[in-house]
Amino acid sequence: MTVTPEQDAAVDRVGRFLVDFGLTVPAVLTLESMRPLSFVGSQFMHVLSPSVTAFLSGPEWDALAHLLEKRQGLEYVIQRIEALSEEAR
Repeated sequence: MTVTPEQDAAVDRVGRFLVDFGLTVPAVLTLESMRPLSFVGSQFMHVLSPSVTAFLSGPEWDALAHLLEKRQGLEYVIQRIEALSEEAR
């Protein structure tokens, strides 16, 4: 699976936020439990786009949503969050 630089930057930004606030385990558990619904979740992200630009820029949010449309994208996000958590230790 190919991840664009925009998607990688968005995942890193979200991952670092989760690691900084000690939310790695809850985030990974939530993502794992939502695996069967990842496509539906990504579509819901498109609906929320206008209201979340305080956290991520519009292009970053859209890049993350497009990444989560693919099952491999969810696995990439989980692996990246875990890697950032390991780096923080």
